[in-house]
Amino acid sequence: MKKTLAVALALALTATACGSSDEQDDKSEFAENGTFVYAIPADPGELDPANAVLGATNTVLAFAYDTLVYSDADGKIVSGLAEKWEAQADKVTFTLRKGVTCADKSPVTPQTVADSMNYLSDPKNKAALLGVLIPAGMTATADEAAGTVTLATKDPNPFLLESMTAVYVVCGEGLKDRSILKDKTSGTGMYPLFTSVANDHYAFKARADYAWGPGGAKHEAGMPAAVQLKVVKDESTAANMMTTGELNGAQFTGADRKRVEAIPGVRKGSAPDGIGEFFFHQGDGRAAAENKVRGALVRALDLNELRAIASGGDPVPATRLISLAPDPCRGDSVTGNTPPADPGTAATLLDETGWKAGTDGVRTKGGEKLKLRVAYQTSAGPGVQAGMEYIAQKWKALGVETELVGSADAKYADSLFKDGDWDMAWVPLGLSLPTQLVGYLSGPGPDEQGSNFAHIRNPGYEQLTAEAAKKVGASGCEQWTNAEAALVENVDVVPVLRPTQLVASKNAMLEVIGGVVRPTSVRMLKN
Repeated sequence: MKKTLAVALALALTATACGSSDEQDDKSEFAENGTFVYAIPADPGELDPANAVLGATNTVLAFAYDTLVYSDADGKIVSGLAEKWEAQADKVTFTLRKGVTCADKSPVTPQTVADSMNYLSDPKNKAALLGVLIPAGMTATADEAAGTVTLATKDPNPFLLESMTAVYVVCGEGLKDRSILKDKTSGTGMYPLFTSVANDHYAFKARADYAWGPGGAKHEAGMPAAVQLKVVKDESTAANMMTTGELNGAQFTGADRKRVEAIPGVRKGSAPDGIGEFFFHQGDGRAAAENKVRGALVRALDLNELRAIASGGDPVPATRLISLAPDPCRGDSVTGNTPPADPGTAATLLDETGWKAGTDGVRTKGGEKLKLRVAYQTSAGPGVQAGMEYIAQKWKALGVETELVGSADAKYADSLFKDGDWDMAWVPLGLSLPTQLVGYLSGPGPDEQGSNFAHIRNPGYEQLTAEAAKKVGASGCEQWTNAEAALVENVDVVPVLRPTQLVASKNAMLEVIGGVVRPTSVRMLKN
């Protein structure tokens, strides 16, 4: 679905997997009744969890809402509103904790949870999470006597349990009237939203009765009494505020990263920031529809050099196609499967496919030049732009003309999904489950109302994912990993790097999982 890809791209811009700003052993004393001030890079906009796709929105919601289960930093599923669960191929039954209440003190019952989930799965409500984290046709059934909620799907869904780590449960007043959720919160979280000023700040106050966080987390020494999320759209401004002590924490990806790392007393950690990878358009009439052409284009590049350039100096290799927590299948599907750098073989492959170099060095076939339109997001930063310029330089030496087209996010998404006006695209797909990849890497393309924007046809991938889909959770990970490897070997997708963000904090400790601060991890420290 086109909406699904747009959501995935939005998530990819700001989401991370996991990271902590407390990388060293800490012997500092906790400070009590403090206020934790954290920077978010954009205004969250509408606060209804049904439409939460931006990282800034999910950061706000994480303080005010809970999920049925959580993922820890290693991808292990731990308790949330549910204290235990039983997963099968087409359903998951959750046993809820007793004594959970909404911020308005109303009880949270199995029917509360069922109503919250059924709202998301009802197509008439047009929830952005439908088709991304909520499978089409999913139903939620409450059993008040047993204290359970059962989520069932029409087709097997091997990672339904894991999907619930990112689906916030609405309760109380907001469940009765969703309209109030545009600028208010109505959840079970530790920090209900207290006041807000759009494009400036969002303020929260702690609940003293909270005792149902991840793994049973409750109030402990050093947890802040209040939280303020400040909208700071410029990283240089955030770096200045870290220096002066106006912020206790922020995440950095750009040129200010090293400056922040040098601030006295700052705590440093890193968090993965999506996957940097590129795709070739394999539609009818496209030069890259032929495997030898794709192989030649990749062999013309040194992926280690590209990785160093595009990452801005933090070249962590990509080893799989999934980047965000819970990331349940952590096998290596990339190493050894990408074509090695070999310009001589690259030239030979293009010769074999009929793309011959002319007197001007440019390759042609049937009177047509080998010219590729390379698309990327300008929001990806100067490193990615420099990486695209590196690619253009190497392909020019091979006899390929390139046109680099950097676009803002919305126009870039339209190019992939609507216009199809590209030949190679740098796509930062930020996904958390192998099942979320299937629609993008197989099946119908955008011209047939599908999401396979690169028009990939890989029988090995299709067979392996069909086999893996019949298994529950991690039991199918071998097939999922082998399926990804089939794509990489066939040069259907070229994973390059796993960029990171700096998670910085001062006078505080925190952990980032799934792209957001985990509220129960925050501890205030004495100066």
